[in-house]
Amino acid sequence: MPLDNQIQPKILLLNGPNLNLLGEREPHIYGAASLKTIADRLTQTAATYNIVLMNFQSNSEGALIDRIHQARNEHIEWILFNPGAYTHTSIALRDAIQGARIPMIEIHISKVFQREAFRHHSYFADIAWARLVGMGMLGYDYALAAAIAAIKN
Repeated sequence: MPLDNQIQPKILLLNGPNLNLLGEREPHIYGAASLKTIADRLTQTAATYNIVLMNFQSNSEGALIDRIHQARNEHIEWILFNPGAYTHTSIALRDAIQGARIPMIEIHISKVFQREAFRHHSYFADIAWARLVGMGMLGYDYALAAAIAAIKN
């Protein structure tokens, strides 16, 4: 546990639309683990490094934007973001990420480049610190490992 005068680093795990259905929706593409299972595992991993992992999922673009804005005031150091379908449509979320000036790692469970053509474009690709695409649920773990390494270094 940190001393009272120490501030634990914080990471925000942010998930967009339909990711609340993980484990139920197309498990042959997205796997069998629920979002809660993933978030719990990452929270435990972060805690071993004395880092707080905050978790938020919404199907609403506005709620995601509000959460990104809130992250600025909470001194979040990294955002791990699976924007879901908003990857291909949301300039507003892109602007929120840029405005927050918090490094962000973009995560996609599926191999989006092997799917429908409309999934090939990302509004976040050029502003993401890194992108993890098609690694299944491990993409979340790798994103967390990269953020922890950056914080610790």
